[in-house]
Amino acid sequence: MEEERRLTIKDMPVEERPRERLLALGAEKVSNAELLAVILRTGTLKDTALDLAQMVLARAGNLREMPYLTVEELMEIRGIGPAKAVQVKAALELGRRMVVASRGYNVDITSPEDVFNYMMEEMRYLEQEEFRIILLNIKNKVLGVETIFRGGLNSSIVHPREIFRLALRRSAASLILLHNHPSGDPTPSAEDISITRRLVEAGEVMGVNILDHIIMGEGRFLSFREKGLI
Repeated sequence: MEEERRLTIKDMPVEERPRERLLALGAEKVSNAELLAVILRTGTLKDTALDLAQMVLARAGNLREMPYLTVEELMEIRGIGPAKAVQVKAALELGRRMVVASRGYNVDITSPEDVFNYMMEEMRYLEQEEFRIILLNIKNKVLGVETIFRGGLNSSIVHPREIFRLALRRSAASLILLHNHPSGDPTPSAEDISITRRLVEAGEVMGVNILDHIIMGEGRFLSFREKGLI
């Protein structure tokens, strides 16, 4: 008995192929799996590009979790080698950078929620801690965002002079301190609290008000100001 041949994308009706559907309908009208299949481009002898895309999405669990997949984890999926894993990671990183590029400045920051919404997409997938400052003018409009350092927050590497040098250079009236907890839990450590209070005191001397310190977790945040920690 002749073995049944597996269906490939070329065997599909033209109107059902991911690339052709995207061209005909527009990118916004095709499914997540179809978009990913276009990025993957080709399948294997056993699986179509659409099959591979569905396996990648299944491994992630949902679209929001895809950026957390490492190249090594992608390569554990049948049919995904180094080239395809890198293609997926490159597409995800490009999407993240587009979000950052479209963020813009001259934005009003009037609450901790504003900070969270402004920075969430940029910081939610970071795999290590990053400490940043948001520089504001006298009307609480964003002048810029600066990354001070990457790595665990500790007093030996947080230098007030660097933070306030940047603030004075940009003529900032106030600052918001910001860092992420890759664990997803925004609960502050004793070191977080100690460093924040030291920077607030330095800000009083320098004439630059520190409005808040926001710790970003997974889908949530903690405001030192709201918690009465500063």
